[in-house]
Amino acid sequence: MVDSERIDKLIAAVPPALALRAGLDLDIFTRLGGGAATAASLGAALDVAPDRLSRLLYALASIGLLEVEDGQFRNGAEAAAFLDASEPTYRGGDHALLRELWGADLLTAESLRQNRPAALHDFSEAGPESAAAFSRLLAPGGVIFGRQLAQVLDLSAVGSVIDIGGGAGTILVGLREQRPQIAATLMELPTVAAVAPDILSEYGASDVVVEAGDITVAPSIGRHDLAILKAVVQVLPPEQARSSILNAARCLAPGGEIAIAGWGVVDDDRLGPPEGVFLNLTFLNLYRHGEAYTEGQYRAWMTEAGLVDISRSRLGDGTALFRGRLPG
Repeated sequence: MVDSERIDKLIAAVPPALALRAGLDLDIFTRLGGGAATAASLGAALDVAPDRLSRLLYALASIGLLEVEDGQFRNGAEAAAFLDASEPTYRGGDHALLRELWGADLLTAESLRQNRPAALHDFSEAGPESAAAFSRLLAPGGVIFGRQLAQVLDLSAVGSVIDIGGGAGTILVGLREQRPQIAATLMELPTVAAVAPDILSEYGASDVVVEAGDITVAPSIGRHDLAILKAVVQVLPPEQARSSILNAARCLAPGGEIAIAGWGVVDDDRLGPPEGVFLNLTFLNLYRHGEAYTEGQYRAWMTEAGLVDISRSRLGDGTALFRGRLPG
């Protein structure tokens, strides 16, 4: 007999995720840190009504992100490790971006009916104010991703790195925390490149060289030991996606490595992993042509670019990472 359990579980999964995002928006987990607080004291610190805040606190406790005893709330183990911004393992930096992505997800049916993105985001047409606002939105998550990347890459022989299409370039901030001597370049579209230096200076990275350019048209003017493409290929139509990888490989010095990362990757059968499959729906609402490309497509483009030792792995946050090396 068929029942509605699967549907019930899907519906029930939404409110806890929204409670998590509300907790991040209010900075609850960082405020608590390693201590405990009542709804009254936390409400005073956040300037919100304690009786209303308590509803959220109990909701977060019900899903294990907080613990509560005698009216005192403290972070649960996962929240302490990953949702407290003072911790190096913090993963909550993209919470503002989630507002944009989840809001776009609500428009999937409308995007299909209208045969166009209902929440169109066009990097190339962004004005200075919107380019700066969106780059700042991505900046905290960039630092966190850079730290993750530094844990899986061998940076000991890297003298120069280029972040291609990296928004404000804060991936370079996290990547270089342990090796600040690495020379760093950000290559971005002119509208974003114009606002990136101010944001980089706020993160203490004024030494990053910012180069205006379009990777779908031409490579960087320099050659580097490491090239990073994070969430770039997935926002482009197929031919431009291919060109971006070919030109990124041309940014490498002999023996250099490319790291292509993003949630927008699916298996060749297009049934998994879940983050790639469902982000593909988000792309319908945001981009005219972007999509979650298959592993086979990535491997074909990287092979055409002359890269060898191509591998696919998965980072702790679910991000897919393709790596390839230019022969020395």
